[in-house]
Amino acid sequence: MKLAYFGFPHIGGTYSVFRHLRAGLAGAGIELRWLGCGPKAHAAADNPMFRAEMDFGRTVGRPDDGDYARTQAMVTAIETEFDGVFVNVLADRVQTNAVRYLDPRILRIMVVHNITPGTYAAARAIRDHVHATIGVSARIQADLVRRYGFHRDWTVTIPNGIDLAGSVAPRPARSQRGLRLVYLGRVEDQAKGVFWLPRICRDLPPSVTLTVAGDGPDLARLKSRCARLGGRVRFRGAVPPNLVGALLAEHDVLLMPSRYEGFPVTLVEAMGAGCVPVASHLQGVTDMAVEDGVNGFLFPVGDTRAAVQAITRLAEDRPRLATMSALAARKAREQFGVGLMAERYRDLIDGVRYSQPAVAPPLGLSGWRLPPGLRPGLRTYLPTSLKNVLRTLRERQA
Repeated sequence: MKLAYFGFPHIGGTYSVFRHLRAGLAGAGIELRWLGCGPKAHAAADNPMFRAEMDFGRTVGRPDDGDYARTQAMVTAIETEFDGVFVNVLADRVQTNAVRYLDPRILRIMVVHNITPGTYAAARAIRDHVHATIGVSARIQADLVRRYGFHRDWTVTIPNGIDLAGSVAPRPARSQRGLRLVYLGRVEDQAKGVFWLPRICRDLPPSVTLTVAGDGPDLARLKSRCARLGGRVRFRGAVPPNLVGALLAEHDVLLMPSRYEGFPVTLVEAMGAGCVPVASHLQGVTDMAVEDGVNGFLFPVGDTRAAVQAITRLAEDRPRLATMSALAARKAREQFGVGLMAERYRDLIDGVRYSQPAVAPPLGLSGWRLPPGLRPGLRTYLPTSLKNVLRTLRERQA
């Protein structure tokens, strides 16, 4: 069986899931290949950093194709080469929309990676054209079933998994030096809350240091805001996937002040490396992995004072830090290994193949259009500052 995975090589969560899932499904005789279109996909294919990934997928169409031509190229490739597809909803609007035009014999599974209203609206737009839906956290599954009318039997939770054997490096001996924090991920404030990082560091003991590993649109502004902290904040830039385990093993605490997530791979990677998480409490998301006060700490979104208190407790109580580190690593091994994730995907694929849940008839390509859920909504035009306030309030009330 040959399945397509909508996306293209990049440093980020959805492609990490592809790499892990590809290996996990191969043992069941399922070949998984990435399939991308549009200028970003073609740029990734030409990037020397991702040369090895060209063995596991390809682009279709031309970089300058319009939306209709991209859809036509995707549909043609899928119907001639694949038995089914995984669509990462809203990762690319054109690819997401393409499933509405596929031959009904093509197996279609949607994966929802985030808890934003825009992501949910896009998922609703193609709901009736997929056989099953995966929410990467319990929050997503519950929201889709309760608020968006998804079928309870064919909407499941499968958390993202990590390859513990390939991503976890040996942890060096601890010392009594200052606590070492790390932020790892996309450097942008709207989702990741990175502008809270300097505020948190400012109120921590001077011996505590922070490493910021990643790249993104707010990197320059974050560096400016951290300037007064001097050498207490260091910037590492983007980290290749094969070096993530070693980076995490060098640090004591992962600091994750996100406003929203789906199910962050970085969180369980850190836990697997024994790096204790101090993260925003996102109901049904981060609390799936972090048991507050047991294997990490959770703080209300935007509550920098609570984050400071949690980190200070770890800095002052090294035995507790060591205990939480061991418990975090155990939780990652037992519940979030890539083998378990792949097994859950295999079970869902088998269920869809043998039960054949009904889907809506395919639409004709001659009438191609983006449905409302895949177009920018009214929230798109709100000021970012207002959207950030609304997101923070929503999570604190969840």
